[in-house]
Amino acid sequence: MTTLFDRKQRIAVLGGGPGGYEAALAGAQLGAEVTLVERSGVGGSAVLTDVVPSKTLIATAEAAGAIGGAGELGVQFFARGEGGRAVKPELAVNLAQVNKRVLRLAQEQSDDMREQLIDAGVRIIVGEGRLDGPQRVVVSTGQGKKRTDFDQVDADTVIVAVGASPRELPSAQPDGERILTWTQLYRLDTVPEHIIVVGSGVTGAEFASAYRALGAQVTLVSSRDQVLPGEDADAAQVIETVFRRNGMTVLSKSRADSVVRSADGVVVTLADGRVIEGSHCLMAVGSIPNTAGIGLEDAGVQLTASGHIAVNKVARTSMPSVYAVGDCSDSLPLASVASMQGRTAVYHAMGDAVTPLTLRNVTSNIFTAPEIATVGFSQKQIEEGATRGVVHKLMLETNPRAKMQGVSDGFIKLFAARTSGTVIGGVVVAPRASELILPVALAVEHRLTVDQLARAYSVYPSLSGGITDAARAMHVGRD
Repeated sequence: MTTLFDRKQRIAVLGGGPGGYEAALAGAQLGAEVTLVERSGVGGSAVLTDVVPSKTLIATAEAAGAIGGAGELGVQFFARGEGGRAVKPELAVNLAQVNKRVLRLAQEQSDDMREQLIDAGVRIIVGEGRLDGPQRVVVSTGQGKKRTDFDQVDADTVIVAVGASPRELPSAQPDGERILTWTQLYRLDTVPEHIIVVGSGVTGAEFASAYRALGAQVTLVSSRDQVLPGEDADAAQVIETVFRRNGMTVLSKSRADSVVRSADGVVVTLADGRVIEGSHCLMAVGSIPNTAGIGLEDAGVQLTASGHIAVNKVARTSMPSVYAVGDCSDSLPLASVASMQGRTAVYHAMGDAVTPLTLRNVTSNIFTAPEIATVGFSQKQIEEGATRGVVHKLMLETNPRAKMQGVSDGFIKLFAARTSGTVIGGVVVAPRASELILPVALAVEHRLTVDQLARAYSVYPSLSGGITDAARAMHVGRD
């Protein structure tokens, strides 16, 4: 009789986003028999409709912004008009071509990930999957909306990585043409004349920033006092200042009551009765986990009030054989966290060495212009007494490389433990902050002191030199 110890461990992964992909790859690398179930394509929404497409669009917006701002550096663009006279050309964005490239790159990334899984020996089933108990996944694999063919996958471990979808409001139903979710923006052929963005969180702020750089008139509807309410207050203030200076209309303390189509655009009615008319509206009011109707509760998996799957630091759920990773779990909704959860879940399930997730060490980034990158404790937590720390902020306008590049908005902020000087967090607001935050993240992860960080040789001149400058300013002499 064949026992568990005589055969490979069987892992079923439901969902092929960053978390599911990493889980499947890790399982195959450790010798497990892995089956991945995905309904839309490997990479999931993160690759096909969310992170990869949006950041590709933002890269185009950055290029448009760089061209538009080149005059400050003495670079001017002219064409020859009648009589050979110089005429300043207009910046034009071919959004149809941009979106075609966006979707092509997303599909290429998905195809690359699929090929890596197949090369690793992962079995991939395309279809709608659901749990049939804590150790079985049933997949409907027929064609079209009515799938009638079924496949059954028995497993020792099930990893749920079904992601999340844009939240929709009854009074502002997306139609894919004028009222849009962030997954539908890539259907547009031309830059919107006037796009109204409802929601000033990360998604709303990123797209508002991008579309303003692409030439659209943008109105950002924010229900809070300031954009990006969950972020460092100083960083949010920089972004809002830049938004307004660039011609964006920011409506603070404003809540959208309804969004409806008009003859040639949209009408947004605010809770205080004000009416805003535009050509398009982007609804960026959060997301909901894709956990309904997939058999979780019947399998004994505990959900939170919001519908997320409750997990511990190794991504395990209330059922020992079921793990959950990514945006469907109650962890941080970041692709990097999902990937780490996926690997951690597999390592734990297969008895390999595992390091539980420490969410305080997670680095996050907001791809506005400038970007905001953060890691570790926040200034708010320090001020509220969650930890004893000191804060130092170095304005980017004092950095020589920033001056050369014409960069005046942003700063580098470090947080250190009051007694030991250990780096416990940081914020970078700058172009490519997503790249600049890594030294701070390493310092937080490895508990380096500000003196140890300051002793690293940074290039002169460089934006990263601002990090060592800030660390040096926090040195406390020994008695």
